[in-house]
Amino acid sequence: MNKNDFVIPQGSYLLNHSVGRPLKSAEQHFHQQFFAAWQNENKEPWQQWLQGVEAFTSSLAKLFNSHSELFCPQVNLSSGLTKLLMSHPRLQQENCKVLMAESDFPSMGFAMQKALPESAEIVFIDKHEDLTDAQIWQSYLANNNIDLVFISHVYSNTGQQAPIHEIINIAKQHNTLSLLDVAQSAGILEVDLTKLDADFMLGSSVKWLCGGPGAAYLWVNSKQLSLCQPQDVGWFSHQNPFEFDIKHFAYHQTALRFWGGTPSVAPYILASHSINYFADLGIEKVRAHNLAMLAQFHDQLADYMRSPIQADKCSGTAIMHFGEQQAAVKAALIAANIAVDERHLGLRVSAHIYNEQQDIDKFIKTVKSALYQRA
Repeated sequence: MNKNDFVIPQGSYLLNHSVGRPLKSAEQHFHQQFFAAWQNENKEPWQQWLQGVEAFTSSLAKLFNSHSELFCPQVNLSSGLTKLLMSHPRLQQENCKVLMAESDFPSMGFAMQKALPESAEIVFIDKHEDLTDAQIWQSYLANNNIDLVFISHVYSNTGQQAPIHEIINIAKQHNTLSLLDVAQSAGILEVDLTKLDADFMLGSSVKWLCGGPGAAYLWVNSKQLSLCQPQDVGWFSHQNPFEFDIKHFAYHQTALRFWGGTPSVAPYILASHSINYFADLGIEKVRAHNLAMLAQFHDQLADYMRSPIQADKCSGTAIMHFGEQQAAVKAALIAANIAVDERHLGLRVSAHIYNEQQDIDKFIKTVKSALYQRA
């Protein structure tokens, strides 16, 4: 049973869209890969630490069906996005245009505004549009001469899933670069980069991948890699970091050209362990379990659903709003030690592979009890 593999506190944890639970084996793995050489050997531990980072990019390659040399570790998505935007000649030209949605995570918009040239224009898809409809994307891409389309695979506040294959194909038809954000989908929705053929991808490990914060990643299509010349560089961006010639710099031939100076390694060593776990388990199994749990929310609380129901349109998260009884329901869930959170559309509830039937039953029972008491 998968629950036994994870550290699960008392109560019902349904906050997986925010932070996933750690593996029980994570602490031992981290000690072996990070502390052991540092504590026990009479030499510097960088060789083992860097092997841990290589394990991180290898685990990502396995999860997303790509090549490890196309991945570069990043501190977070905002930093990775800034580096990417400033590296590509098409995105630094005068009057370039970027398409994104008003429903995207605000940090992505902040980075766009500061990393693009002052003459650039950001076209926003209106927040009231149905982002699960490929025709909406078609209408914006066909009429605006867009240089880059930014696509969130999942929209965290609406529970919508974007039709990424269709959008990327439309982008290609209009000679538009595509950038996919998988922060909210990695580990719950399958992403095959070889089939998808996006131009760029950004993601993190803290949510459904259960890898903790600080282990983000940037993926660059091999067709785009040679065009990218990052401005925020350091010795680990160099083709030979140990050349030590201050007058000579040559970009790393791989996506590591985006890496920068002396790297953080601990988050990547920790995250690689859980990413490998989910890659071996199979995302299709995680999603099937998630959809079975979501179906029960849809069946029992249909009148309160604010997120999509169809499997090809919904994320891993159910969003519910209980109108005037919203505060009472939220208080009842807190009292019952059921962990969820709230955004403007309603309560966000996410079931992972380690959630069991009793978690769903308890949530539904608690909600209905709060509603009936107020009726």
